[in-house]
Amino acid sequence: MITNPLYDPYCILMKVYGEKAYLKQAIADTYIEELYRARTVKAAYGVLENDEYFSFCIAHYAAKSPKQPVRVLLKVALYFLLFLQKKRYAVTDFAVELCKKLGKGGAAGFVNAFLRRFSEEEIAAAMPGGRKGLLIQTGYPEFAYKKLEKEYGKRAAKIAAAKTGGVSVRFLPPYKTEGAYLDRAKENGVRFTATPFVHGYVFDTFARNEGYDRGEYTFQSVGSQAICDCIAPCKTLLDACAAPGGKSVLLSEKCEKITSFELHAHRAALIEAYARRARRENIEIYEKDSRIYDPQYEKSFDAVLCDVPCSGFGTVCENPDIKILKTAEVFASVAEDQRKILAACANYVKESGMLYYSTCSLFECENDGVVGEFLSSHPDFRAEKIDSALPHEKKKFGLQFLPDTAFGAGFYVSAMRRVGENVNEKNDKLRTKTGDERK
Repeated sequence: MITNPLYDPYCILMKVYGEKAYLKQAIADTYIEELYRARTVKAAYGVLENDEYFSFCIAHYAAKSPKQPVRVLLKVALYFLLFLQKKRYAVTDFAVELCKKLGKGGAAGFVNAFLRRFSEEEIAAAMPGGRKGLLIQTGYPEFAYKKLEKEYGKRAAKIAAAKTGGVSVRFLPPYKTEGAYLDRAKENGVRFTATPFVHGYVFDTFARNEGYDRGEYTFQSVGSQAICDCIAPCKTLLDACAAPGGKSVLLSEKCEKITSFELHAHRAALIEAYARRARRENIEIYEKDSRIYDPQYEKSFDAVLCDVPCSGFGTVCENPDIKILKTAEVFASVAEDQRKILAACANYVKESGMLYYSTCSLFECENDGVVGEFLSSHPDFRAEKIDSALPHEKKKFGLQFLPDTAFGAGFYVSAMRRVGENVNEKNDKLRTKTGDERK
């Protein structure tokens, strides 16, 4: 076993950069020394959050770009040096040692020279201004930033630079230990903020302990809680894209029965495990493709939630790997699924029932655009007004939450009611009937 503090984050990040694995999966698939888990995970996230900045640093000092393993090693070393504030000599020694143990001994001299020469002040002086500098420092992909500018104007810079508000924690029923956790945080000097949602808090830091397995609390994003808060209590609700289960579990606290659809077996298992840990027994889970209409569920639910696959750019604060893994093609690749899921699942809503559509996207093409198109082709549905205590922008058909004002969370939610026969058609029939009676 290689006992080097740079090794575990390096292994995780090589899966992300080299194998295009999502960060959370890469962490799950990598053996991590438990004693240093928190530091390792922090470093992996930190490198991806600052990926473009570190790439700029490397390019500034390297006449020729080193191969990927060395680049990744240097990024990890820079994170330890700049953000964990470790001693330069120690970071350099660890980096050179790891370089040799990984079979990259030929690059050891370059790694040594780079870290000894590196100057944060020199990089700051070389940093370009304007959009180019912003993209380097935030790591926001240019194609996505152009869309931000088009839709949000000057606010785009604040959105791109937004940081996570911290660790989002929701305490679970019966809430007996909630006060003890809050008291302990105060005693240890850990800052936390109550969200607008009951039993939800954002902590500066929150270490997972045995209370998690006992179902005393869970980690659930503010965005996920806000979407659920917009959903009215009802008897039967379908969560059409349910994994990993946070929304199903939260909604099960205010709805009598939850039906959860999930396409993939391993993700359906996540919902089952989540529900079991939270002691929720009113959730039924099915492996189903929500894009495909199933007549057995025709008009079966009081409410249906379609939290559809999307670009995910509203979650870059929590998932920095999105900034390096997503391309401009992502919008076209998810568009068909978004429309198919919404159209298929609309059939499952009872008369006068509610259809909810949500994404973790910032962009109109995935949000109001999809809802508007659906309403145009489904006259038996109409948009309903909803509100939230979390800061948001009101769009034509829904609410848009932005990461710079919503604890780092960006997402969208819309509510539609099934009204049956089109209102205009009813009026036309009424006018015709009235005219006939006059004759």
